Amino acid sequence: MVMLCFVLDLRCLSPPLLRDLKQSLLQIANFHAISSSASNGNRSKLKPLLDRIGLCYVFKNRITCADELKVAYSPRGNFNLRDFHHAVSSLPTDAFTPEFNNSMALCGGDMKLSGVLNDKVLYSWGSQDKDITRKVVLISSCIVENLDSVTRKALMDAADKCVSVEFVFLEQNSSHLADIPGNINSFLKKIGDLENCLFQHCIPDGRAFFRLVKQWSQELKDDMEEPLQARFIFKINLVGSSNQILCNMSTPFNQIIDEFLPCQTCRCHGIPFENSNKKETNTNSSCPVTGNDLGTLNVIENSVKIGESIILYLPSFQCFQGIQQVSSPIDFNVIERTNLQSLNEGVIFGSSFTVTPAYHESDIEKSELNCKLFQVLSGLLNSLDQGLVCSSNFNIETARKTSFLCYYILLPSEKGVMLLRRLAGSEEILPVPDVPFIHMKVAKDIESSVQASLFKMEVSDYDPFHHERGFHQKLNLLVKESLQFGAIPLRSKDVATVLNSSYQDSTAEVPPSVQSTDEEMIEGNISLLDSEVGDKTSELIAEEWEQLIVSEDPKICSPSCYSKPKLDLLVLSAPQTSRQLDEKTSRILERLEVPKQLKRKTSSPVTSSSIHVDTCALNKKPLVPFGPVHSMDQGITSSQPIKPNFQRIRRKK
Repeated sequence: MVMLCFVLDLRCLSPPLLRDLKQSLLQIANFHAISSSASNGNRSKLKPLLDRIGLCYVFKNRITCADELKVAYSPRGNFNLRDFHHAVSSLPTDAFTPEFNNSMALCGGDMKLSGVLNDKVLYSWGSQDKDITRKVVLISSCIVENLDSVTRKALMDAADKCVSVEFVFLEQNSSHLADIPGNINSFLKKIGDLENCLFQHCIPDGRAFFRLVKQWSQELKDDMEEPLQARFIFKINLVGSSNQILCNMSTPFNQIIDEFLPCQTCRCHGIPFENSNKKETNTNSSCPVTGNDLGTLNVIENSVKIGESIILYLPSFQCFQGIQQVSSPIDFNVIERTNLQSLNEGVIFGSSFTVTPAYHESDIEKSELNCKLFQVLSGLLNSLDQGLVCSSNFNIETARKTSFLCYYILLPSEKGVMLLRRLAGSEEILPVPDVPFIHMKVAKDIESSVQASLFKMEVSDYDPFHHERGFHQKLNLLVKESLQFGAIPLRSKDVATVLNSSYQDSTAEVPPSVQSTDEEMIEGNISLLDSEVGDKTSELIAEEWEQLIVSEDPKICSPSCYSKPKLDLLVLSAPQTSRQLDEKTSRILERLEVPKQLKRKTSSPVTSSSIHVDTCALNKKPLVPFGPVHSMDQGITSSQPIKPNFQRIRRKK
């Protein structure tokens, strides 16, 4: 976290130069006002923005003819954009009183650095922050000739407190008679032993101020992070055993907001209401801090939210409209042509939109002419390797109309279609990172080795069809692995629906009071299902025994877990001695009628525990029902066989 204190030497800053410098200071404050939108994690709450910009100026008192220092804006709390703008606008414009020496060069007087580097001004600002770094930026159009002992001691004390001082020299047209290089070298020798002092020399044009604004705005940002590192690995070695290059990646632009949103705030704390709408009168609002109900007079309706932390109050007659959607067609104003070779692709961002000629449904001639114009324009731009720079009040990514201009580049292609991409404006461009090794001398052997390795790589035109990312392969593999788990289990509601449809008669007997919830209904249906399955299982066993009794080749309707050949094998594997039945049993079997064919087929599954075949009993005893058998003399009154009882007989010890 850095705190900047700007000190302006108004004695030597001409009115045109001061006017441009004021605009630069306002831009720095504007960037600082919206910088919190990217760093705040919780955007639903208004987080205060710390004030880290100070403003002082040095002027000559016309009455006493003495150099004085004034503090125009001191950062002691939350940042107030309105007060800072007021302080910059109130800077005196009649303080330009330059002094010239014999060579008609500007003379540098006392810069009053000792009045800034003390506990009353700089060191008292932001004292509650322990990790804050302070920096003084002295802007002047003259070079200090001599550093007195007081100023030098203040600079040495500032170095002990990790406070840096940056001298910015803005060269003016009136200083062409002076020995500028000599004066600069002389000043650098005076501050050469001070590690906390920096020096910048620039010609005050638009690009110089733009570079300074971006530099100081970057220092004020809280979310300054280390650049993302990347490693490019080659299939072959470039030099020796090295096959990779380590790089830093950073974003070349800083996208700003497209609109300032109107909001409603409470008059007591100035905090906006959540989901407030300007068009609706919020008469029953409550204070976001205290929660007290507010009346109409306690609500400020004409407020504008700047970023996430700054609120501006507008006059009641000010009509501020929010973001509006526009209807088709969208207007793009063509500004100029630009050479694609000279275009820095780092300022191109956003999605690509394919541009093709449109057809008029009602007029065929206009459609043909429109297509011919599009074809000729695309062909000419492609042959010239140029594109068209356009401007519009429409943001193609958010599909909304904006209050600020958006710039686009129309790119041609060999296929006849064109692409539309977003361009960064002057407020969005960030300074290019310093690369000190760009112009380093490279040995001939390294250059030859890299060139030979590069030429070994395959060269071809890029075709997206030949570069699969593996989406379908990965998704197909996931689905294949998921299918190994079998069918998808039914949800509770689906199970209840199936049970109700299958066992509607059973559920009809259950009183409504029992079926209070879905879970109770499912449990009741499952219990009914188990009881019904148990009854059908007992009937199956009895029927199989009846067939075993009356038929030599029984047709067993056994469950799926018992195969038919195994049961037949058990019956046929009995010894021949067991088939020689006694006389009474033979007579009983002769008079028994063959049971009727089974008309009902069961589909209920029977577990292995539902039927049990005792092989020992089959070998020792004939397949006859247990219980008392009536003699032939008494006669049998029933034509149906007696159902066996499967209770095991306990052996007597």
